[in-house]
Amino acid sequence: MTQQLDALGISFQRIDALDARNLSDCELGRHFRDDGPLGAIPKGDKCCALSHARAWRALTESEDPYGLILEDDVAIEASAAPLLHRSDWIPPSVHLVKIERYGPPGQRVLIDERVPVGNGRKIGRLRSRHTGAAAYILSRHTAKTLLSTIGTWTLPVDHLLFNPNNSPVANALRPHQMIPAIARQSQLLGGCTDIGEWRAMLREFSLSYARREIVRAYFELRLLPSQIARWLRQESTLVRVDEPASIHSRSILRANRRLPGSRSA
Repeated sequence: MTQQLDALGISFQRIDALDARNLSDCELGRHFRDDGPLGAIPKGDKCCALSHARAWRALTESEDPYGLILEDDVAIEASAAPLLHRSDWIPPSVHLVKIERYGPPGQRVLIDERVPVGNGRKIGRLRSRHTGAAAYILSRHTAKTLLSTIGTWTLPVDHLLFNPNNSPVANALRPHQMIPAIARQSQLLGGCTDIGEWRAMLREFSLSYARREIVRAYFELRLLPSQIARWLRQESTLVRVDEPASIHSRSILRANRRLPGSRSA
């Protein structure tokens, strides 16, 4: 990893993730509530969220205006590296930028307020769900804000940040999406996630499971009328997140890393 990051000219700080096998439910429970729109949060997802919080805290303790957070199975397009050496392309009003594509190839999202940022890319305010939190940039101010909300979380970290359908936090933070995205998760790089085993425990069919799925469906659909209206009024545009681009193995960055330096993101 050091060799790969050095090849891109990027310094980094590795943040150790929390291991769900080493923490009690009681210890984790004080940071989360289980009455959210998706029901109880799996233990692995709770540890994932708190691992991100460790990276946010490292950013708040630095002098850096922005930090780039990467999980341990992320490939970043090498040609986009210049954007990761600077932060002057980020508008002052933007404090959270998702730089990955999550989901199937051709994934589309609803965005508006598009702004060119260089290197053939734009960012736009995210108006629909686009989960995954493997690669994003946030400001130090936003990191402080997020840390102040620990204890009230009712969602996994990716929904918390990037799902306006069910997250008041996402609506308040006004996250932006980079188009085309410069990063993606890949099982070929990081293997299968071990969070899945904790999720499986909550997916066994039961009355509570059925109720949770009904509530989930409601939150997925509740903004659909307003989203369609925005599209019809041409206030927002449905765009493909990943226009065809080559993602090279030499540009893989991993493991919840923050890029230090006053001009870094």
